[in-house]
Amino acid sequence: MSFRLTYATMFDPPPEMHERFDAALATVRSTLGGRHPLFLQGGDAPAEHYVPRRSPIDSDIQLGEFALATEQDANAAMDAAHKAFPAWRATPGSERVRLLRRVADVMAARVYEIAAALALEVGKNRMEALGEAQETVDFFRHYADDFEQHGSYEHELPNDPLPNVVSRNRSVMRPHGAWVVIAPFNFPLALAGGPTAAALVTGNTVVVKGATDTPWAGRLLADCIRDAGLPPGVFQYLSGSGREVGETLSAHPATAGITFTGSVAVGTQLLQRMAAGPWPRPCIAEMGGKNPCIVTARANLGDAAAGIVRSAYGMGGQKCSALSRLYVDQAVADELIASMREQIDAIRIGDPCCRENWLGPVINANATANHARYLHELRGGGATLITGAGTLDAAEFARGHYVQPVLAEAPLAHPLWRHEMFLPILMLHRVENREEAMRLANATNLGLTAGFYGGADEVPWFHENIEAGVTYANRRQGATTGAWPGYQPFGGWKGSGSTGKAIASFYYLAQYQREQSRTVVVS
Repeated sequence: MSFRLTYATMFDPPPEMHERFDAALATVRSTLGGRHPLFLQGGDAPAEHYVPRRSPIDSDIQLGEFALATEQDANAAMDAAHKAFPAWRATPGSERVRLLRRVADVMAARVYEIAAALALEVGKNRMEALGEAQETVDFFRHYADDFEQHGSYEHELPNDPLPNVVSRNRSVMRPHGAWVVIAPFNFPLALAGGPTAAALVTGNTVVVKGATDTPWAGRLLADCIRDAGLPPGVFQYLSGSGREVGETLSAHPATAGITFTGSVAVGTQLLQRMAAGPWPRPCIAEMGGKNPCIVTARANLGDAAAGIVRSAYGMGGQKCSALSRLYVDQAVADELIASMREQIDAIRIGDPCCRENWLGPVINANATANHARYLHELRGGGATLITGAGTLDAAEFARGHYVQPVLAEAPLAHPLWRHEMFLPILMLHRVENREEAMRLANATNLGLTAGFYGGADEVPWFHENIEAGVTYANRRQGATTGAWPGYQPFGGWKGSGSTGKAIASFYYLAQYQREQSRTVVVS
């Protein structure tokens, strides 16, 4: 197919894509219920305990039994990665690049089967699932290309200005060691695979810990890495609790660096831990968002409504980039709300593996309970529920974790304006002008993504004043969501990110290395 899938193009795929997904889904369903071990030293590793996992779509769907790692497993993984590091560091950069491209090729051949597994495990609709699988392929290719284009991060410098002596200088970037990647449930493949690719191509070895709700995705990543022929010990995969496995990995003396995606609280703890010890070690932390969108009186309201609905409710709002705060000029608020309400009412909720359904379940029962609690808090705090006040009573929802998309007009004093809910709940406030909207948009400790709809001559003002690492202006495909490797670097400001450098940016790979200045007198 000539069609190139990204999060921006997924809304009108060719029929062949649906046909291939349906075939892959049938294949994957036929294999459900198996046992999935840990991955250590290049192969399967049995675990002391296995936990059955069921799909959030339907509790009758048992995905399989997944190994639950222990503190001992975490220590074994770190020891293996530490022992494999010298040989992997010494592997020529060109060979590491070749192997990463081989991982991408293996994964690309399995994109539809991996996407089917993601749909069943996470509850993504088929296009979101295909998008994540393809995005992970693109991460491996992008970082291989980037490392190669940077000449393996080695630079000749001028010789020292000495008479009768040749003193040659060189800057060389070197890997740190055994790198830990802690991935979240919402993008369990991409946010494990992307950092893994970055760490591996720069010469680090890797231990990945997947989220307890989504252990299958990381195991599929491990299978691709194994089948691409990477040396044993270079990559390990564990699934287990953050309290036991995550703590062990972050505290291990061989841990040379961490990439973490998750909450501000946990990310801050990891940053503090990595800054302590014998010397400070790198911690690349992406810690969520409370993402705003501004709509001025001069906005194209059709584009705004489409982009807002996609970003607020896509994947049930379970994206760190999801839109949760909407500030709209009071002159166009009623018209925009009417358009949004029409689109929200048209959303098909149900089994996301079915082509006609756009919104699937949230991840677990705790998320559905939080949804009910937030609705109660909104009502009690003086908010008006424009949509989402009803219930989902159909039998098809009884065995899954389904909730309705909510649009609430809320007073600014409501505490949920400051809380990342990670659910399909959008809060709206009418403003008198764009300056008020900007002030409110920036009134947060987080700064991941932000959207804007307005006149073309207003866009520079938006970019100059918004405090966010990823910005979108007048984008129908998504107000605050939809970054893709090679097109939109993805990283946050303020409390949303620890480094000020974005995923898949010009500056990302350098974070996995440390600089060594080399001077050699040759005569």
